[in-house]
Amino acid sequence: MAKPKVLILTGDAAESLEVMYPYQRLLEEGYDVKIAAPAKKKLHFVVHDFEPGYDTYTEKPGYSWEADFAFQDVNPAEYAAVVIPGGRAPEYIRNNGDCRRIVQHFFQQEKPVAQICHAAQVLIASGVLEGKRTAAYPALEPDVRAAGAEFVNSEAVIDGQMISARAWPDHPAWMREFIKLLRQKAPVEAQRATAR
Repeated sequence: MAKPKVLILTGDAAESLEVMYPYQRLLEEGYDVKIAAPAKKKLHFVVHDFEPGYDTYTEKPGYSWEADFAFQDVNPAEYAAVVIPGGRAPEYIRNNGDCRRIVQHFFQQEKPVAQICHAAQVLIASGVLEGKRTAAYPALEPDVRAAGAEFVNSEAVIDGQMISARAWPDHPAWMREFIKLLRQKAPVEAQRATAR
């Protein structure tokens, strides 16, 4: 039997660590992980860091990685869960109707969702954040509140099937909670046992 599949929704200028850490961590757990973006192409990620004298984060070039699919080619019913990284990608992928369609599917079907940093912008545009408790990059607190959600300044916020975090320093707690949820909802071990 095939491994459970996890989808990552991202694009150019996503935060390198927020794509690659969950990608590799989920592979390590035995999941089949695919990356979808506005187009099937080589994506260019960035590194956001903090430098003395700047009021906000700085941006430097990060890793490049191939997208497996364009959003329009994704059937979300094939996936057990979704991860939405931050960086600058959310500010424009949220405008993609297929991206919003995919996000709405995961919420409507109550499947596990991991979102971090600026990913809240995608959830707001998809109309799925209202009434929820969520972490996000702290600069998005006004956006989260305007969308009718509760902003929580914490490393791993659990609201039903959604696990959220502020930014890449929260990775250990964020992925720990997401993997715990995945093991309940789409366990790899059960798939392995039935494959024997």
